[in-house]
Amino acid sequence: MINMAVRGDSGNVVARAEAGVEWTAGFGDLDPAEFPMLWALTPYGDAVFNQRQVPLLRSELERLPAGLGGDWVGQARGLCQVVARGQHLYLWFLGD
Repeated sequence: MINMAVRGDSGNVVARAEAGVEWTAGFGDLDPAEFPMLWALTPYGDAVFNQRQVPLLRSELERLPAGLGGDWVGQARGLCQVVARGQHLYLWFLGD
């Protein structure tokens, strides 16, 4: 399971998703040219997106194949908005 949270520069958690991303083989099959942000996710490591990257991530979430969706997508969109509206905030995808 990949958890999601927005953190500030000091590492403090500003917002957290209730749902996590359930890793499936479909994520590894994403075309890195079409989905470079989501392709960066890994079930065993962390991926961090800054304020300039979250619009790209949101665009990818809109085009995500149906089989990879779920509650986490809407929550990820909400966390993207938190990062976009704030300063010095980052969206973290935290692998196991």
